[in-house]
Amino acid sequence: MTDMTLRIKTAIVAAFYGLCLFLGWRGVLLCVWVGMMCLDWISGSWAAKRNGEWSSEIAREGIYHKRGMLVAVAAAVLADLVIYIALDELPVSLSWPVLVFPLVTMWYIVTELGSVLENVVKMGATVPQWLVSGLAVTKQKLDAAGNEAVSKLDKDA
Repeated sequence: MTDMTLRIKTAIVAAFYGLCLFLGWRGVLLCVWVGMMCLDWISGSWAAKRNGEWSSEIAREGIYHKRGMLVAVAAAVLADLVIYIALDELPVSLSWPVLVFPLVTMWYIVTELGSVLENVVKMGATVPQWLVSGLAVTKQKLDAAGNEAVSKLDKDA
């Protein structure tokens, strides 16, 4: 390994570590999500190459999809900020029982895990069915938590 490669790797690890220290558990969620996106991209590329299906057009579409997820998570962060300001600074009677960013990020992590498992199967490995089922149940529970928060907000309005 060259000295420059080691420096780059050290800088990346330090940046993620600093983010986790600064943002606490939210930073850890963010780092796990970014890691899952990378793992999905890598495993998807491997699976496509193994099956002779690799296409730069499909890869580009996957990258656009990931960019869309980045925008959605950024919007969730901004939604949390706006809700925090509204609850703290404005004379409104608003009750918001959940943070948007963690729910959205966890939902995307579970989605990426499912995609990675699909890629693993395409590469010829077996995946325990209980793991696939567990991810589906987790995704349903995250959806239910978000729906419950919205229905509580709707009742307060």
